[in-house]
Amino acid sequence: MGTSETERKALSMSTVMWYAIFVWFASSLFSQSLYMAFNGVPYDAVALLQNLGPVYYLVLAIELVVWISLGSLLVKKVVTKTRDRVQPVAVAA
Repeated sequence: MGTSETERKALSMSTVMWYAIFVWFASSLFSQSLYMAFNGVPYDAVALLQNLGPVYYLVLAIELVVWISLGSLLVKKVVTKTRDRVQPVAVAA
């Protein structure tokens, strides 16, 4: 019973991370398209981040955490699928 509960918790955390990454990506895309609709050109992300001043490093750290989380989720998914696909074969003696 404990294993099933642990698996549900892990699945739930993975699902939450995927939703967070989707929301982050969609909001970034929406923001860029809205800016382009009003101004005709894409915004310069570097200039915007530099205008933040010292908060720039916090935003940079948050984005780095998001990318690392995405990478670790993808690696975990590939490892899990690979491990499930490769079944050990018993050798008859």
